[in-house]
Amino acid sequence: MRTLPPLNALRVFDSAARHRNFTLAAQALGVSHSAVSQQIRQLETWLGCKLFERHADGVRLTAAGHDLQRAAQPAFDLLEQRCVALRGRGQSAELVVGAPASLLSNWLIPRLEHFERAHPECRVRLQTATDLSHLERGNVDALILAQAGRSDGLVVTPLFPETIGPVCTPAVAQRILAPADVLREPLLHTSSRPSAWEEWAGACGVALGGAGTPRIFDQLGHMLEAAAAGLGIGVAPEMLAQADLRSGRLVAPLGFAARVGTFSLYARPDAGRPVARLRAWLQAEATQ
Repeated sequence: MRTLPPLNALRVFDSAARHRNFTLAAQALGVSHSAVSQQIRQLETWLGCKLFERHADGVRLTAAGHDLQRAAQPAFDLLEQRCVALRGRGQSAELVVGAPASLLSNWLIPRLEHFERAHPECRVRLQTATDLSHLERGNVDALILAQAGRSDGLVVTPLFPETIGPVCTPAVAQRILAPADVLREPLLHTSSRPSAWEEWAGACGVALGGAGTPRIFDQLGHMLEAAAAGLGIGVAPEMLAQADLRSGRLVAPLGFAARVGTFSLYARPDAGRPVARLRAWLQAEATQ
């Protein structure tokens, strides 16, 4: 019997050690910041020593943390390589598509049936992914991201602009006639996109200095639910709020004028025919 700490805690530690930031690690793993902190505490308790030192800009590894990272990282790399190779050998027709959780649930999943009907030979598996490392390590075949940073050697296909704006209930919207009116309401934030309100304010020429204490949610879906419950005003990408806007649960009193990026499909040059079919389908969906 192996004497090992909980493997999920080791996995969380590996991500936190690479990012040197619990928030970035949480985004990469598709979990909350508190879940990362809890797993790290559990691992530190099991080992009986501190692995991180907290500071204003993130975290630093302790000497024990460096020792564990030197052992964990190559072990996880080797395990990942073998699993990816085995998966490709046994599921050659499977297409693994990564995207942020909000994009998966609010835009891609409602449309996925259309792609599978048009291409029954492709089995699509969706995975939460927020950065290009998932593509570089072979965890996914294609990625849909709004802001990916560098993309050296990858095929990048722009899909649709990322425009954001305030969303709220129709009752709250009656009080929102200009951008400055937003500051009188509670602002709803997501930990996965903490700068969204600042991006919107900068595009609209208003300052958030007078805004009250924010409410922060782990995911965009939770923030949209809070906005629909009348807890405040959320800020969301237009494409990801469409379902709630169509149903009338939410409205966008000031529209979506702030353009902050472009959602694009990222893939390796040798991705193959299934990714080419996905690319063509996504481009057609994005134009509708």
